[in-house]
Amino acid sequence: MSETKSNGLAANADGPRADGRRPEQLRPLRLVKDIAPAAAGSVLIEWGNTRVICAVTVEEAVPRWMKEQGVTGGWITAEYSMLPYSTQQRKARESSRGKVEGRTQEIQRLIGRSMRACVDLEKVGARTLWVDCDVLQADGGTRTAAITGAYVALALAVRRLRESGVLAEDPLQSAVAAVSVGLVAGRALLDLCYVEDAAAAVDMNLVLNDRGEFIELQGTGEEATFTEEQLAALLALGKAGLRQLFDFQKTALE
Repeated sequence: MSETKSNGLAANADGPRADGRRPEQLRPLRLVKDIAPAAAGSVLIEWGNTRVICAVTVEEAVPRWMKEQGVTGGWITAEYSMLPYSTQQRKARESSRGKVEGRTQEIQRLIGRSMRACVDLEKVGARTLWVDCDVLQADGGTRTAAITGAYVALALAVRRLRESGVLAEDPLQSAVAAVSVGLVAGRALLDLCYVEDAAAAVDMNLVLNDRGEFIELQGTGEEATFTEEQLAALLALGKAGLRQLFDFQKTALE
């Protein structure tokens, strides 16, 4: 296993946050590769106090709907779960309830869409790449950590599949990362921890590729509204953080 660390962004806005960061500063990042040796590619991403294992496995088949509709190429899909001990109060396994929660479905679909947006599925061939993201510890930003770590796991898996001759061409078209931003007590903040997320008047998640193109933008006012100027400030803050994340991913993959 190998690891990559980052101490986050330096910044220069007004006053420290609850955890001592500046408004434009990411939480410290650490990435440990090959955490799950049986997977084609895997990482443990530690982002502040949030920890997520992301692993990619290969199934030599595609979903039935692709065959029925005559869709060529391969597929990428994701599963996401929060382990019972990931939060202060034990979180019951969804399998014990007999159904997947709406939030879980939303996040795993977001992860799947984000990974498919960076891949030429024709070059994947008639196979499915499964992206599993398991939250070991949650302190805000589990979906953004899952997406950022999942891309690295996917890139490692693609590298291994190419080296073994399973893939003839590189299907990766761009890197993908995600980060949260929000308005807390009137201030625009990057990379919200749980305390900040709970207090945010506006909460937003940005998913972009390394060409600066949007894959998904999730934003809402929590019993509040926000102006076009505030939206522009949040987007600028998020894009600055994402540039750091792309550098972090690149360093990890080198």
